[in-house]
Amino acid sequence: MLFMYRLCKTFIVLLIFLGLSLCIRSAGAEENHPFQPGERMYFALKYGPISAGSATLEVQDMALVNGVEAYHFILTATSNAFIDIFFKVRDRIDSYADAGMNHSLQYRKDQKEGKTRKDIRVDFDWDRNESTYVNFDSEPEVASLLPGSFDPLSIFYYSRLLDLRRGEEYQHPVADGQKNMMGILRVIGREKVTVPAGTFDTFVLEPDLQKVEGVFAKNKESRIRIWVSDDAHRLLVKMRSKVVVGSFVAELEAFEGHNLVRLSNRAKSK
Repeated sequence: MLFMYRLCKTFIVLLIFLGLSLCIRSAGAEENHPFQPGERMYFALKYGPISAGSATLEVQDMALVNGVEAYHFILTATSNAFIDIFFKVRDRIDSYADAGMNHSLQYRKDQKEGKTRKDIRVDFDWDRNESTYVNFDSEPEVASLLPGSFDPLSIFYYSRLLDLRRGEEYQHPVADGQKNMMGILRVIGREKVTVPAGTFDTFVLEPDLQKVEGVFAKNKESRIRIWVSDDAHRLLVKMRSKVVVGSFVAELEAFEGHNLVRLSNRAKSK
């Protein structure tokens, strides 16, 4: 059942575009990060009315990457027992960005989707402005980097440092070791949204999909919308995509962390 594959890909693409185009740094952002180690966000994934799985975003303890202090971000996506019968998904992405949130340092992806297996590692060398991509024991691929590039996960956290403004349009580079992209994101309004984790005042964001391939390509009706909380935390509240194969939704079920006071029963049981 390929919709779970597409759903997990959609979730990752949504995160990319949430961060891709919001990267104009506000003054003093380093001293006022809305995320800290210990933060976790839990999401329910659906394809139309069908419950398909879950995803988690978390900030681990600070790490050292080649002697540089780094944030460690993790994204996991898992299909549920019913979907496992048709197409089992167990994906994990580990991302490391320097403590000042200036750029990525390392990106790892352990992908298990049906019969597909990938073990990707991307190292970012900022002395040479190059990235090195390896999948299992493949021949390393070297690519040039644009200044300040983030990987597809850490860019989401970078975006949370920013002061969103209705009607604004932003762009910024992102790199996954094989491709360098420039994304465009528009802040199209505000909206009150209710999800399993509660009711939130949110910004509504819409990315430009012209450069996106695969499930989003070749369809003028394809659209992604993203809701982030209109507060100091900039929580990812909801994501929805309308594409050729249907409609995907991810909704925030629970969250916990350094200064997040609301916590659902699901998070408490973790």
